[in-house]
Amino acid sequence: MEASTSTDKKPEPIDLSRHYSKATKNRAASNIKKFYKYFSIPGIGNLAGGLPNNNYFPFDTLEATAALPQRFTPTPNKPVNPPTAQPSAAKLSDPVSSSRVVVPKLSDNEDILRKIDLKTALQYGTAQGYPPLYSYLRQFTTENLHPNVPYKGGPEIILTCGATDGLSKTLEALTDTWNEDWDWIGYKEGLLVEEFCYMNAIQAASPRGMNIVPVAIDDEGMKAHGKDGLFDVLKNWDQGRGKRPHLIYTVTIGQNPTGGTLSVQRRKEIYAVCVMFDVIIIEDDPYWYLQYPSANPANPDQTLSRKSQTTFDPSNQGSLTPQKSSGYAFLDSLVPSYLSVDYQGRVVRLDTFSKTVAPGCRLGWITTQPNLCERILRITETSTQQPSGFVQAMIAELIIGPHDPKHGRGGEESAGGWQVDGWVRWLEGLRGNYERRMQTMCSILEDGKELVKSGTVKSLDDEWSVVDKVPMYDFIWPLGGMFVWVHIKFETHPLWKKITPDKLAMALWEHLTTKKYLVLVSPGTIFSPTDEIRDAKGWAYFRMCFAAVDEPEVEKSSKRFVAGVQDFWRKKSLDDIEEISSQAMEASEGLEDLRGGC
Repeated sequence: MEASTSTDKKPEPIDLSRHYSKATKNRAASNIKKFYKYFSIPGIGNLAGGLPNNNYFPFDTLEATAALPQRFTPTPNKPVNPPTAQPSAAKLSDPVSSSRVVVPKLSDNEDILRKIDLKTALQYGTAQGYPPLYSYLRQFTTENLHPNVPYKGGPEIILTCGATDGLSKTLEALTDTWNEDWDWIGYKEGLLVEEFCYMNAIQAASPRGMNIVPVAIDDEGMKAHGKDGLFDVLKNWDQGRGKRPHLIYTVTIGQNPTGGTLSVQRRKEIYAVCVMFDVIIIEDDPYWYLQYPSANPANPDQTLSRKSQTTFDPSNQGSLTPQKSSGYAFLDSLVPSYLSVDYQGRVVRLDTFSKTVAPGCRLGWITTQPNLCERILRITETSTQQPSGFVQAMIAELIIGPHDPKHGRGGEESAGGWQVDGWVRWLEGLRGNYERRMQTMCSILEDGKELVKSGTVKSLDDEWSVVDKVPMYDFIWPLGGMFVWVHIKFETHPLWKKITPDKLAMALWEHLTTKKYLVLVSPGTIFSPTDEIRDAKGWAYFRMCFAAVDEPEVEKSSKRFVAGVQDFWRKKSLDDIEEISSQAMEASEGLEDLRGGC
């Protein structure tokens, strides 16, 4: 009774139709897709659909050798105080670390939510996603990932071809295109972003004629208040630029590129501003599972555990109600999504398998309120239709497994699927491996961020040895994600006042790529959403990714980076810098490909 009463008190999600684009408002359900529910009626003679015959598919099975979920050793869920100085070695937890996964051509299971075979996976299907995988992800999302969404009925999901596809469809649903040649400036839409951000979002929004509106950030991420914070930007919006923006695009965990992680308190503050100005939050969270307790503040009481958080209850004027557990200590230890404070239904969350399985899967899902999800479903029906059947079938068989081992093999030794327990264990092991890499890189960077100079000073009576430490760069240990955001202190370089900052920065970037050091990092300029930010301070930052290279290379490359920066700080010839920076300008034209996908 208590659970039912609690559910009844939750508010209905608000009507967001005022923000739908003109095309989205006009979309109707696909007439062809309406037939699909009849295709699954047992024994029906389907003479209506233009479907190829499954017996003519050239694939008889789909097979792979896949990891067991216990392959990698996890790291502790609680913050380490003080942060670990040296990482522990990654080890396989299970000597039998893989199993054979097989998707059969045919399964005799009549339950459409458990029927995993090539006959159904490779055929035309519903835009929502492959039914077994959609059903699993929906349950996992609402019961385990986000069990505390505070609006009535909870969210709905739809599968996508990755987070970029999800963002594209969300923008299409919620913004109209604008053309300066014939549209009034008052119709021009806007997208709020962090002042350093994932540039694919900018490149998706800009061709639609949208204003790109940066919001100030700090070590956590987007600021709610203060100069150039969200409230300041929206309150002082210049209508001469177009409509006040009603969309935020944000990466809240391990933000790309800065590595910031947004606390629950900050989320509440930003959400309150969004309610005030009627703004929708697009939360892109590819790194949500990669949260690192060992990089937490020294005070263990500052941990951002979900267990210690509370949610807003609008029916009781802001009272706080305890949260439900996800059922897993690992998931409970993570900072929860914006969905956990979304009592109005104004959050669109983008999830992806790109970081938990592989980017080439091109598979993810959107979580949002049902009415908006239905509009995105209409967009999907006449665009991508659904993600690849090959990928959906393999992921479904790996995690869910067959209803009977004679009809296929899942990702466990028993031929069953990983199930929720195995999937969470896999995520926990992944976090452990990436956390150890983060510790390796940050420990090396920490030890080498100052150039030590020694000399002598003569006094009247004696001669003294002195040690001078010159800070070359600084950084914050990332609480999540795959990146370390390094602030280069070019103002301490001997040639700071003799050359422009951007040339000095590009000279360092080029210097690091030379044969002696062979380190390629991403300059902050390619994450600057506006020319003003790029010119003012984008040049002062480098993004370093500890995820992509093999594990031994993380240590080697980090040490070469430190050595390269130290050597660059010893350069005192302006001619050397000018020559290096001119080469760097030519080489930097293709850097956009290094940004790293969300």
